[in-house]
Amino acid sequence: MTDDIITRPRTRAKPKVERPKLYKVILLNDDYTPREFVVRVLKAEFRVSEDQAHRIMITAHRRGVCVVAVFTRDVAETKATRATDAGKAAGYPLTFTTEPEE
Repeated sequence: MTDDIITRPRTRAKPKVERPKLYKVILLNDDYTPREFVVRVLKAEFRVSEDQAHRIMITAHRRGVCVVAVFTRDVAETKATRATDAGKAAGYPLTFTTEPEE
């Protein structure tokens, strides 16, 4: 009798982890909020550079809307709310919304 030990590879099913759905944060254009204020809010809330903030603001100005960034749902909704609230606090109708990414 031999002392051979037979080892079988253990197979463990990896649970399929679904990637969380992503949401776009969208800046809506309005004719009242000063451009400099929009740029300041974008830089503060979305951590974008001065150039990026300016491009986002101009795109929203020209097209009516601009996607600012894409996040998981909770982060997108929090950032959109905080950015919109910053506008309200300053008396501007600055509005950010969220929608699912296709």
